[in-house]
Amino acid sequence: MDLAFSGKTAIVTGASSGIGRVTALKLAQSGAAVVVFARRRALLDELVSQISAAGGKALAVAGDASVTKDIDSLMERALSWEDGGRKIDIAVVNAGRGLAGGILNSDESQWREVYEINVLGAAHLLRAAAQYMNVRKGGDIVAIGSVVGRNVSPFSGFYGSSKFAVAGIIEGLRREVCSNGVRVSLVMPGIVVSGFQDVAGYTVENFGKSVAQFGKLLDPKDIAEGICWLLSLPPHVNVNEIMIRPTGQTYP
Repeated sequence: MDLAFSGKTAIVTGASSGIGRVTALKLAQSGAAVVVFARRRALLDELVSQISAAGGKALAVAGDASVTKDIDSLMERALSWEDGGRKIDIAVVNAGRGLAGGILNSDESQWREVYEINVLGAAHLLRAAAQYMNVRKGGDIVAIGSVVGRNVSPFSGFYGSSKFAVAGIIEGLRREVCSNGVRVSLVMPGIVVSGFQDVAGYTVENFGKSVAQFGKLLDPKDIAEGICWLLSLPPHVNVNEIMIRPTGQTYP
């Protein structure tokens, strides 16, 4: 068994499903003690049970990734968790949501919610984790962006703008903390099949038909493997950005 992260403690947000859930499982399988965070407590408890049954260590912390006091509570719980060594080595800032449509035709009533979780909530956790790791002089921070944050699409323009903002925050943060041995990385997935599409409002008509031409799409495990790969590199090597697309995805 690969125990590349033995002795390390990781926080994973948005861990109740999709990329977050699979990433938490993979980190735990590789020896990390994992603090899983999301709103849906029952799904977190199922994940913890699965990890524990396989001999791993996991702690469920329920909360909203757009609410600063919930994020602060997550940090406090992680740093007081005895099984995790009362420390944080890895923070995977994954929680977020999508929104179908561009600037002209997306649902404006959802704009604030998208930015509160994708940008402001993410930034609060990024800062909290970085402040801790900066003092400790080491650690890994990984944020989940999107290919549409780099190649903003008219079909998801508002959502893309939120991930564009995350990319800027990540690079600014990297420059602040890299001299203290803290690695900061941005992972930009292409089209991943998960519950993300349903929450974002994508349908067969506005999404499914247009992406059918790309062939086999990504699974959350494909992104989790990319995350674990960059975390497993020697400490002096920091892959700042990776973009992971289905092979057949021509755009965006």
